[in-house]
Amino acid sequence: MGFKVAVVGATGVVGHEILNILAERNFPVSEVYALASERSAGGEVSFGDKKVLKVQDLDRFDFKGVDIGLFSPGAKVSAVHAPRAAAAGTVVIDNTSQFRMDPDVPLVVSEVNPQAIAQYKKRGIIANPNCSTMQMLVALKPLHDIARIRRVVVATYQSVSGAGREAMDELFSQTRGIYVNDPPKKEHFTKQIAFNVIPHIDVFMDDGSTKEEWKMAVETRKILDPDIAVTATCVRVPVFIGHAEAINVEFERPITESEARAALKAAPGISVVDHRADEGYVTPQESAGEDSVYVSRIRKDPTVPYGLNLWVVADNLRKGAALNAVQIAEILARDYLHASGDDSGTRRRSAG
Repeated sequence: MGFKVAVVGATGVVGHEILNILAERNFPVSEVYALASERSAGGEVSFGDKKVLKVQDLDRFDFKGVDIGLFSPGAKVSAVHAPRAAAAGTVVIDNTSQFRMDPDVPLVVSEVNPQAIAQYKKRGIIANPNCSTMQMLVALKPLHDIARIRRVVVATYQSVSGAGREAMDELFSQTRGIYVNDPPKKEHFTKQIAFNVIPHIDVFMDDGSTKEEWKMAVETRKILDPDIAVTATCVRVPVFIGHAEAINVEFERPITESEARAALKAAPGISVVDHRADEGYVTPQESAGEDSVYVSRIRKDPTVPYGLNLWVVADNLRKGAALNAVQIAEILARDYLHASGDDSGTRRRSAG
C-alpha cells in the first residue's frame, strides 16, 4: 500500500530535489504525479535512478484521489492551486510564502514543532518556512529548550539557488563573462552578483528592512516562541548552493559552550563540526547535497550576560525546502493518513 503524491513545480530546482528525496528515502508511494505549467507539460523528470515521469499541466490536473501534494511553484501559483487541491481532499505541503502567516495554516519545521502538523485539518494546508529561517530554528530549538532565548541577531549569507534556476544561471553567466571582459548583465539581481555580495533579498519594507529579514523574525515567533526578538540582515552571496548564517543568541539563563555543544549534538537533524583549528568548521560548499544542518564556531559572547555565537550552514534546496517537506509528509503518512488502498479508504480524523 502507498500514497498518491503530486509534486507541483516538478521542473524547478526545489521540485527536482523533492522527487530525488522521495525516492532516496523510499517514501511509500503508489503513484507520483509531476505537475508544472502548461509550457513544461509533456516533458520528463526523473524519479529515482530508474523511473521517468511525464510532466502534466497543473491547470488541467484533477487532484481528486491524491493524498499529498508537495508544492513549490511560486506563491501566486500556490495561492490558486493549493486551495483547489485541498478542496479535493489532498493535504498540501507548500514551500512558498503564500500561507506561512495564515493563522489557520501550521508553519512547520519537522525537528522543531512537528506537533503543529495536527492543525492541517483547518485548511488542508501545511506551510514550509523560509529556508533561512528553517536552518536557524533547527539549531536554536535545542538551545531554547535548555536556556530560553530572548533575542537573536543574525546575518545570513544566502546562495543564489534560493532565488531559483534563473538566478543560478545569472551568477554563472556573469562569472564567465568577467573572465572574457564582457560587461555583466543584470537581469535577476539588482546589482552584479559575481564576485560581489548584495544586502538585499526580496522587496524593501517601510521600516528599511527587506521582506526576507521580516520573514525570519515573524516565522521564528510563529514556529518557536512568540516572545523571541529577532533582527536580521540578509545578504545574497556568489555561491550556487548552501546558506550560511552568523547567529548571535542572547538567553534568559546561563548556558555554557559545553552545554550548548552537548545539546546540539543530541538534537535531530544537526551535525556539530566545531574545532578551533584550520578547517574545523563547515562551509556552504561542503553542505551541498547533505541533509544536516551544520553548526560550527560555538563560542561565548562576552558583551551580554548570557550569550553565544554560532555559525550555521545548510543546503538550502534540501533541508531548506525539499527535505523538510518530505519529512512533514512522512509524519503525515505515519500518524494522520491512510495509504491508498486501505480498507477504510478515508483519512484518519484523529490528531494523532
